[in-house]
Amino acid sequence: MAWLPVVIKACYFLAALLFILGLKRMSSPRTARGGILWAGVGMLVAVIATFALPDMHNRGLILAAVLIGVAAAWWSGRRVAMTAMPQMVALYNGMGGGAAAAIGASELFGYAGSAVTLLDGGQFTASGADTPGTAQLVLAVLGALIGSVSFSGSLIAFAKLQGWLDKRFVFPGQRVVNLLVLAGAVVLGGMIASGQLTMPLIIAFFVLALLFGLLMTLPIGGADMPVVISLYNAFTGLAVAFEGFVLQNEAMIIAGMVVGAAGTLLTQLMAKAMNRSIGNVLFGSFGAAAGAEAQAIGGSQKPIEASDAAVMMAYAERVVIVPGYGMAVAQAQHKVWEFAKLLIERGVKVKFAIHPVAGRMPGHMNVLLAEAGVPYDLIADMDDINPEFPNTDVALVIGANDVVNPLAKTDPSSPIYGMPILDVAAAKQVIVVKRGKGTGFAGIENALFYADNARMLYGDGQAAAGQLVAELKSLET
Repeated sequence: MAWLPVVIKACYFLAALLFILGLKRMSSPRTARGGILWAGVGMLVAVIATFALPDMHNRGLILAAVLIGVAAAWWSGRRVAMTAMPQMVALYNGMGGGAAAAIGASELFGYAGSAVTLLDGGQFTASGADTPGTAQLVLAVLGALIGSVSFSGSLIAFAKLQGWLDKRFVFPGQRVVNLLVLAGAVVLGGMIASGQLTMPLIIAFFVLALLFGLLMTLPIGGADMPVVISLYNAFTGLAVAFEGFVLQNEAMIIAGMVVGAAGTLLTQLMAKAMNRSIGNVLFGSFGAAAGAEAQAIGGSQKPIEASDAAVMMAYAERVVIVPGYGMAVAQAQHKVWEFAKLLIERGVKVKFAIHPVAGRMPGHMNVLLAEAGVPYDLIADMDDINPEFPNTDVALVIGANDVVNPLAKTDPSSPIYGMPILDVAAAKQVIVVKRGKGTGFAGIENALFYADNARMLYGDGQAAAGQLVAELKSLET
């Protein structure tokens, strides 16, 4: 069947086209759902084409693994709560990195287990067509290294988001230890790439690579998790692309490069939204509690009843709603949208303001609002909405903390100093829905809560939103 290779290449080209078009459609909330479907169809086409490769072995085992994976993903995807979506993304991303590392391990162990004779100079000779070239070895090692770091690092990110680990884990000399572990992995990888294909060397290389992923992620605070998840997503894509070159599989190369490029750009955008470099995210102290020299916050938190808050917004001209992770935890997005619709029916101009790093993953708040049915034209990003806050009668903050903290502009000693924030404090009145008086995920006290124009509506987000809905409806009777 001389035509089969041509058909397979054509399928890979179609899959790549669907990947790129799907990613493009994911850039807008209006077309994101369709973009996911397009990319999914592309992956299905690529998988089917791969099964048709003439030199494919163990098709039955591979098919069984695919079916088990699909069933597990379908079950977990249907059951996962929206509040757990960030850790699910971290886990699935880690699985991608782990798969790339497993491919590298299979190739390297396969080379080591073949008819390879090590010479005194560290070079090797081998018989058969499976002898790896230098470029092939280098790419296999790079893919295995990056994939291993992404795998173990993503698992730590998952554990942090799931609440299984403390927010940060630090010890004296940690950076030196991390550097030594990375250097050891790189040295061993270089030895393997030069042809020293021994089992103990390969095993030690993978142990150090996995250990570095753990050590690199453990000290990072939870407030940085959106950037970390995005960074590891880029790592996974890069690892898959490298292993695609090793296997000479065009679909893997293209998919990995697309994911790697998109993840890199997203990581840069997320870091820019926090006014910090990637290096500062990985090796800085953001996420730790503010130091002893932190700016003192004067005043007190002033509570407000739901009835008064509802009246205040019912007779406002402009209301901006700022959602945060607390809204996700309370699963209050549907009640918040119900309240917003009641305001709109009364002639109030309502908008939702989204900070780029609100929540626990990129786009987390957009996903929640889309699930509740909020129209896309009512959702504004930080740069667009900030100039409107001075003309906003009431800003309703529900579950957001660090992304509205004025200390980011006024306190040079604050860990979030310099991070662009939503200028909620500039609104005429601010109502903050908050469960208690605790700090945000970054462990920093919020000066907004003590401002003269701020009032605190204490309680669970969904319950508070329900009270606002009930009070607003009572005004109509």
